[in-house]
Amino acid sequence: MLTIHKLTKTLGGRTLFRDADVTINWGERVALVGPNGAGKSTLFKMILGAEDIDSGTVDRDEYAITGSLEQEAGDPGDETVLEIAMGVNPEMVDYLRTMREHEKAGTLDTKEYANAQDQFNLHNGYQLEPKAKKILAGLGYKEADFHQPASTFSGGWVMRAYLARLLVMEPDLLMLDEPTNHLDLLSLLWFQRYLQNYPGAIFMISHDRDFMDAIVETVVEIDPDLQELISYTGNYSSYLEQREARYEQKVHAYRAQQKEIAGHQEFIDRFRQVGSKAAQVQSRIKLVEKIDKIEKPRAPRKPFKFTFPQPARSNQKVVELRQADFAYGKEKVIYEGLDLTVERGDKIVLVGPNGAGKSTLLKILAGQLEISGGEKEVGYLTKLGYYSQHRSETLNEDNTVLEEVLGSCPTLREEDARAILGSFLFRRADVEKRCGVLSGGEKSRLNLVKFLVDPPNLLLMDEPTTHLDILSIDSLVNALKDYEGTLVFISHDVHFIRHLAETTLHITRAEDDSKSILTRYTGGYDYFLEKSGLDDDRGAVTAS
Repeated sequence: MLTIHKLTKTLGGRTLFRDADVTINWGERVALVGPNGAGKSTLFKMILGAEDIDSGTVDRDEYAITGSLEQEAGDPGDETVLEIAMGVNPEMVDYLRTMREHEKAGTLDTKEYANAQDQFNLHNGYQLEPKAKKILAGLGYKEADFHQPASTFSGGWVMRAYLARLLVMEPDLLMLDEPTNHLDLLSLLWFQRYLQNYPGAIFMISHDRDFMDAIVETVVEIDPDLQELISYTGNYSSYLEQREARYEQKVHAYRAQQKEIAGHQEFIDRFRQVGSKAAQVQSRIKLVEKIDKIEKPRAPRKPFKFTFPQPARSNQKVVELRQADFAYGKEKVIYEGLDLTVERGDKIVLVGPNGAGKSTLLKILAGQLEISGGEKEVGYLTKLGYYSQHRSETLNEDNTVLEEVLGSCPTLREEDARAILGSFLFRRADVEKRCGVLSGGEKSRLNLVKFLVDPPNLLLMDEPTTHLDILSIDSLVNALKDYEGTLVFISHDVHFIRHLAETTLHITRAEDDSKSILTRYTGGYDYFLEKSGLDDDRGAVTAS
């Protein structure tokens, strides 16, 4: 279906890969992995013809339909959510819109309506519409949202509409670049089940290891040191094991060769001045020159481990809400009569659909939002820290990245600070950047590091893994596993949740949308799935 042969690409003076070969067969599920900046998105663009190829070829089966989802969506214009999802053919939206206009006006007996209806049927609209609605529902949209302009939703929700369109199209080769970034946990579960039954081939870039483990059967790694694409059979966990075994084999081969060369060199040095051994010495010299030298292998990058300082002990009752009320304006009630107690040492994850009130609750606990009724009590020994991927006002823009971290923890050694920053994707010259020139993602990661080197005893975190690669996520997991304070967080990364959450708070909207309801499960992620019944299909539609 897709054959990459002898592909070479240099970008910004750096060779990403050289003479690379990869084949993706019909129906195969493949993940493309590698560190940030290795060239994953660039390879996707080359396959889609959006990026020039230096040399080599990219061949796609001429009969195969390829569909792709990039990390950012374009302007949806005036299209509704359903129109985007059904926009498989450009004409489809026009026919659908014409029909809707005539249906609202009650002019169903017009020639224009009849023609639009006929064309809509000809383009399989009546088969695609129910499928599109089921997919939109699986991705978290309510029926009332279908006919709303997509422009009235956040960028993440617009991305879901475009993802729905891609799934409605059902291409032979489905290319997905970080498809889970904008999904809440429940939509991610639905999407995962859908892809497990997808009939076509899947080629994805993802930083969600559990998601990849559940779907892929081949992993292609971009190795920036070797400038190669290396294929491994199996899911992501299997890839990690194979990569480690491959490294050990290389180390063994390198050491064996070094031992052989050292033996020859010892003979050469010992008998170089002995005339009777001159021929043998020359023979050994030529032998060493002819040996195809094995480069010393670099160990695969691994999660960073560091003993972070522990926070001061808090009260047993860290923060408590009693009969708390909160609303956005007069119309949108979020919480009414909410009771919640967070105690010392709790590790709590907030889960639920987007818009249910997870981030709102975290902001209430953090003091970012004030309740309008009820009581909120914070323990007098509680020192809280609020991490959000959108918060950067705590940074001094004139400081370098390194100065900002060292200023957060004066006892931290510079070499340790550089190592921690490296594990969170600040490498070499990056640590000398001024905070004022950092991107939004870089500022988020820097704030995260600042929390880790001087942690409060109540840590409130909203999607802390968004701007991290897989190994950085593992480094964060290692740090928070040893954290002795209280943790309340929101995440859609299943691996992250599984390793940290000991209590799950499920937040949903009441059936009449009058308020958000909080249900407590005194167990982690898998316990929550089992007890809540959400491990079953949630109105799933199977790809066909």
